[in-house]
Amino acid sequence: MLTVHAAPLVLPVGAAAVERGAVAVDGDRIVALGPYEAVAAAHPAARVRQWPGVIAPGLRQRHAEWLLTRCYHPDPREADELGADPLSGEAFARLARELDATRWAGSVRRGLQQMLRYGTTHLTGPFRDPAVRTAVSRSGLVEVLGGVSPVGVPGGVSENVPQSVSGSVSMGGAAGLDPLAGGRDLPGSVHAPLVTGARADFAVFDVPDEAALVAAGAGSCVVTVLGGRLVYRRR
Repeated sequence: MLTVHAAPLVLPVGAAAVERGAVAVDGDRIVALGPYEAVAAAHPAARVRQWPGVIAPGLRQRHAEWLLTRCYHPDPREADELGADPLSGEAFARLARELDATRWAGSVRRGLQQMLRYGTTHLTGPFRDPAVRTAVSRSGLVEVLGGVSPVGVPGGVSENVPQSVSGSVSMGGAAGLDPLAGGRDLPGSVHAPLVTGARADFAVFDVPDEAALVAAGAGSCVVTVLGGRLVYRRR
């Protein structure tokens, strides 16, 4: 179904921001982007979704392999014992000795679900663990190799080896899961800009502008759209 996603501000990245903007999606592709009035007039039969804040390209999680293979994402039923945040470092090492295949696979699935809550649509690979590769493939999240991203951001193998992130995860989790953590700006955190004809991978953040998004972090995400499908919506 043709859908118009509208918000007070659209941040395409690589082009000027659009106030009272909209992104029209047909299938898994962006078919129009611009002022809401113009996009809606060009697609009068489209379903319209009005969102708060800003629409921006989906974010790229550069530490995905580490988060999925060197962290344990607790089941909500384990919260009394393990807490709700990802476990890393020594806590992960102790727990890893007790994990069977079922618990490990569950942790990976929950980690991927958490990434969607932060507007993530792309993950830096490669993923060597077969269980992780399978889970990533089934999730719909897009695996990309380290290197130079389409928006010209240097990458590389070191992206999979976080420096300060490990400590952040062990102390709360949000910084490790947030692609904007560590002082990255928006162009340095997205995989590709929003352009007509591109795959419809984007997120909505409940903030007024780009500066507020960078300051608040990706935890302000309220919607994630992956290949045109709404895969996360904050309740």
